[in-house]
Parts: sequence; C-alpha cells; structure tokens
Amino acid sequence: MIVSASYRTDIPAFYGAWFRNRFRAGFARVANPYGGPESVVPLRDGIDGFVFWTRNAEPFVDALREVRAAGLPFVVSHTVTGGGRAVEPSTPEPARAVRSMRALAAEFGPRAVVWRFDPILLTDSAPAEAQLETFTRLAEALAGAVDECVISFATLYKKSIRNLKDAGVAWSDPPDDEKRALAGRLAEGAQAAGMRLTLCSQADYCVDGTTLAACIDAQRLEDVAAGWGLERTINAKIKGNRPDCACHESRDIGAYDTCPMGCAYCYAVSSQAAAKRRYRGHDAEGERL
Repeated sequence: MIVSASYRTDIPAFYGAWFRNRFRAGFARVANPYGGPESVVPLRDGIDGFVFWTRNAEPFVDALREVRAAGLPFVVSHTVTGGGRAVEPSTPEPARAVRSMRALAAEFGPRAVVWRFDPILLTDSAPAEAQLETFTRLAEALAGAVDECVISFATLYKKSIRNLKDAGVAWSDPPDDEKRALAGRLAEGAQAAGMRLTLCSQADYCVDGTTLAACIDAQRLEDVAAGWGLERTINAKIKGNRPDCACHESRDIGAYDTCPMGCAYCYAVSSQAAAKRRYRGHDAEGERL
C-alpha cells in the first residue's frame, strides 16, 4: 500500500507532529470525506512507501529522516509556482522553497523530489508570458535537483471562484489551444533544465514532449529505495482518482478544510476561516487529523 499525505491538506507544513505520532503508533484514523464510516490506515506494516504533498517541507525534514530510517521510501511532491501574495498569501518565497527542495534532493536523492508548477492560474498580473518567465527561472534554479515537473491548468470550482473573488483576483480561462501552446513552451523550458514535463489529469493539453503525470508513482518509489540501497518491489495497480489520472493506487490520510495556507484557488478548502479554525483546534496527539 502507498500512503498519500496528503492531497487534501499540507501535512508536512502544518501537521508534522501529528504525522510523526501516528507513524510511531503505526496507524491513523481517516474520516470518509463523502460520508460513511471512518477507516484505519496502517502507516508501517504492509506499507510500500509514502507520497508527501507540500508547499513547505522545512518543518518536516526530521519526519522524513524517521521514515527513511524505517526503510520506507518516499517522494516529496513540492509545489512552487511563484504565484504571488494575492493568490498564495502564506507560501514560502520561491527562492526559499528552491533551497529547501535542493537540500531535500541532496539528502534523499533527486528521485525523492518532484516539482509541481501547479495549478497554472492565468490572471491580469500573471498572464501566459509571465507564467513562462517564472517557470523558466524556477526550472533553471532547480536544474540537477529534480527530474520531473508536474503542471496543470487551474480547474476552478464554485468555492475557488468565490475565494478568488474575495481576494480581488481577476482570472481568465483561455481556450484549449492557448493552453496547449503554453504547455509546449513550458516543456521546452523543462527539457532545457534536464526535466520532463508531465500533466496532472489533463490529457487535452498534452503536446510533444509531455506525458500524463503519475503523481503517485510506484516506479519512482522503487527508484528512491534503490538509491538508499534497499530492494523493494511495489505491486500497485494504476487506479486514478479522476479521468486522465495515471496514479498508482494509494490511501490518503488527510482531511479537507484543514489547510490554513490560504491559497485562493484551492480546491480542498471551501472556507478559509473554517480551515484556520480547524487548524487551531487540531490535536497532534489524536488518532485522526
């Protein structure tokens, strides 16, 4: 079993103490976000590895060392977009995030870190040309530390549109041909920096030089283990969460409406006030997030 931690919230940035407690206990209880009974997810026995999703891994490095010491491979899926404070009010500055990612790659191996330039939100202050300039700068800064960049164009749900409106952000959703053209230019920039560009669940925008992303990637986890001198075969089937998702099967241990990062486009938070309230009331000793 591969454990995802988490595409529902940023566990490394905000809930590292809770994760370490649950990892030592060997399990976590996870509420069903769609109703029904909660589940118990093992975190040690029978685990093939972890995928950690974050915008700030700095508070989580000791937890990563603990996971490696237990012989369990992991991948850090690290988002850096340089989107600006209007849409990303609490994320680390890009230069700081780049330093953190390079340090992770140096300690745990370049296969253990994946860069996410995701989502791409086209706004009045960040149109396509500005996005390309930011991407190129970040790709050059991360060259040699990561070998893959995952992108997607923002899918804006009602809650995301409401949050963007509250933040005073004017955004646009250009035609598919314009998105494909930008994806092609990003792929060229990625290749120049020694990376491959993959798209998360958006086959319509795949162009030459790109493929669909496997954000939960059993082969990458095997490669990380091999880099640590461990032999591990992960027999996980491909089981995407939505159309065009090429991920291997996993269990997520996060919870929606718990990330206080405040990104205006976030699909996992319907109420930023509620997310901050739940974060303040979080019990790091509890069995569930």
